[in-house]
Amino acid sequence: MNSKMIRRLRVYTESWPIRGTFRISRGSITEVQVVVAEIEQDGCIGRGESAPSDRYGQNVAGVTEQILGLGDRIAAGMDRIELQSVLPAGSARNAVDCALWDLGAKLAGQPAWHLAGLKTCHPLQTAYTISLDAPETMEQKARKHAQRPLLKLKLTGEGDVDRVAAVRSGAPDSRLIVDANESWDPALFKTMAPQLKDLGVEMIEQPFPAGADAALADLAHPIPVCADESCHDSASLNTLKDRYEVVNIKLEKTGGLTEALRVRQTARKMGFQIMVGCMVATSLAIAPAVLAAQRAEFVDLDGALLLEKDRPHGLIYRNHSLHPPQPELWG
Repeated sequence: MNSKMIRRLRVYTESWPIRGTFRISRGSITEVQVVVAEIEQDGCIGRGESAPSDRYGQNVAGVTEQILGLGDRIAAGMDRIELQSVLPAGSARNAVDCALWDLGAKLAGQPAWHLAGLKTCHPLQTAYTISLDAPETMEQKARKHAQRPLLKLKLTGEGDVDRVAAVRSGAPDSRLIVDANESWDPALFKTMAPQLKDLGVEMIEQPFPAGADAALADLAHPIPVCADESCHDSASLNTLKDRYEVVNIKLEKTGGLTEALRVRQTARKMGFQIMVGCMVATSLAIAPAVLAAQRAEFVDLDGALLLEKDRPHGLIYRNHSLHPPQPELWG
């Protein structure tokens, strides 16, 4: 460490209202609570945002406490590599890891994608999520967004075929993927998967609970199946090979961009297709995932579009494409 280097850590929480109500099989929300970590050095500030999830036993108070506990290490010059062994994968490490990426890019005067070893950073075609509701309501939302090339539907079990059929009626030309959020069982899967294929669904995300997904190895997959809640970091990939064709990489689960890039590389070598997703959050949380999503088969980075408003210099969504972040936002 440079003896003249002085780092300062700041951590704060924010609340961002959602446009309407966002529903999945586990419940609904009308706002999202996020934690922001800022690391300042030599006049530059790196920022990272995380959206703690009850599903993984996280909350803003606990995540804030975890990050504040790193104050001395960060002041002493802790880098992203050391961070991987100091905190487990999860929301707190995500915020700090992404803040260190942002700080590194600003100190180097180079975009973060260049530091990540990417030759370039292209715009991405992202899915737009229609949250769980009655079929007729989901159809109305689908008609409103029928011009979007890729729609992702939140499902819950009973009545899901009717929901998908309604969306297909409302958006006949859109590609469709669905997310059951662990709400199905094997009997439902066997019945519904062929019907969803007939409706043009291209992928089913996390049909069974993470602890009960071994059954997927013994079921026919008329549609590729994606691991979300079952896929965390690179160590979790070995158990997924015979169960899933696709893995969903989220920085909240991997604990930041550093491990997300490692998961992507390992998953590719193992033959998985790649999906990169996000939580409902502002553009600051989603910006680092744009790097991980380069050349992914499925991109689901619409979290900021679901908010009433985004933060300044937010990600640009133009012509149904998500553009790389501006340095004023991140990286």
